[in-house]
Amino acid sequence: MSRSERLFDLLQVLRRHRRPVSGRALAQEIGVSLRTLYRDIASLQAQGATIEGEPGVGYVLRPGFLLPPLMFTPEEIEALVLGSRWVAGRADGRLAEAALSALARIGAVLPPDLREEMEGTSLFIAPGAPIPADAIDPALLRKAIRTERKLLLSYCDANAAASERVVWPFALAFFDQVRLLIGWCELRGDFRSFRTDRIATADMLEARYPIRRAELVTRWKQWKHAQPREGESQGEAGTAPARFAEEPHDAA
Repeated sequence: MSRSERLFDLLQVLRRHRRPVSGRALAQEIGVSLRTLYRDIASLQAQGATIEGEPGVGYVLRPGFLLPPLMFTPEEIEALVLGSRWVAGRADGRLAEAALSALARIGAVLPPDLREEMEGTSLFIAPGAPIPADAIDPALLRKAIRTERKLLLSYCDANAAASERVVWPFALAFFDQVRLLIGWCELRGDFRSFRTDRIATADMLEARYPIRRAELVTRWKQWKHAQPREGESQGEAGTAPARFAEEPHDAA
């Protein structure tokens, strides 16, 4: 175990304890000697962690200390690299650039041993089928979601039927071959998903939707959970799609 991993594990253990815990107990939980534990506690204190206590009494970590980027474990670094590579290859241009930029920033602050781990990782994203190009700027959709603003969409469904509707957007879903905008549709009075490559135009309106985004997400999850599974009778569930978030489809 590298020193950075050990310090990370020590912080995680301290965070789990609300009351002072003895140095011997901490050392046993992490798997180091008592002497090494004391050195690690001193190192964390030097980095700004408010660890109170002393040998023979016990230690407790006060809230407020944030882990610097150099405290990532090798597995966390692999996850970040893998996720960034997927975004760079499968998301729209701006998100792809942001993913690569974020990865470069992380690499710049990592110590040499962890930077080598990041640059030498052998986890790669296999190329997939081309994603249909969007006619609109996906950044506009993300901005509308962040600011909780209504969108006026011109949309063309799988049957080439065009429609115009006002949507309260609250999420984007990324599949291997398509991207979906998820929101509340004023025209249908229900939750709907829209393939972003079938949105002809999108205008962000001045009006904010009347429900907070977090509440909309909660209601959508409840709605999705209430839908009958494939092969079951819909009963009173209405005509909303039963497999809303399980596979790409039009629900317009």
